[in-house]
Amino acid sequence: MGGTQAIRASGREGRGGLGNTLSGIAVALGFALFLGGFVWGALVYQPYTVPTNSMVPTVQPGDRVLAERIGGAQVRRGDVVVFKDSQWSDSPMVKRVVAVGGDTVGCCGQGGRLTVNGKPLEEPYVDQAGRDALAAGTTSFEVTVPEGNLFLMGDRRSGSLDSRAHLQDAGQGTVPRSAVVARVDALAWPNTRMLDRPQTFAALPGGTSQAGPLRLQVAAVVAGAALVVLGAAYGPVARVLGRGRARGRSGGR
Repeated sequence: MGGTQAIRASGREGRGGLGNTLSGIAVALGFALFLGGFVWGALVYQPYTVPTNSMVPTVQPGDRVLAERIGGAQVRRGDVVVFKDSQWSDSPMVKRVVAVGGDTVGCCGQGGRLTVNGKPLEEPYVDQAGRDALAAGTTSFEVTVPEGNLFLMGDRRSGSLDSRAHLQDAGQGTVPRSAVVARVDALAWPNTRMLDRPQTFAALPGGTSQAGPLRLQVAAVVAGAALVVLGAAYGPVARVLGRGRARGRSGGR
């Protein structure tokens, strides 16, 4: 009888030891994923607060955005970028790239639409007042973008001080790619969502850019947190279940 009890006790300890080992591994892996995701994100992304309404409705004044640190060579049409240019401002600015080096960008085409290389663009991200202003023909222009430069506009076309306000400057309002310090991938606060790549630019040479690794970083953080919680919960749950089984056996006797 005593030998049988010893064997059963040993079996319980063995199962418990394995469970504790696995829970410890889960917690360690969870911490690695959780902290790794945050560190990776901090290295790749820079948060910015957008102070003006020039990018409404895409970005509201006061919104916190996450921008991937990239070089200007990686920028494509349709990207929302953070850039610094002394002719525009001493502070970082956020605008959308509508044309790149070699493009001819103009206003306005059929229905008041912006044109790139003669093709009218469908721009669902532009505010309605901006569409109306372009349709009224109050901001007509045509610019051939120098190689290595970008033509930038705000999504609130009726109230954005963008390349159109600098048409008389050197470069006709364009900025060099080297002025770009980051590309906005997502809104972080008070709303949380990824920014879509506009399909209106997809058929043009170079296409649109690919989103950065933000989704993967968030997945690593979430998975890490889940592993930590599950691993840490194993011990208390196992003890509660063990006491329940013990009471059940005592009641059976």
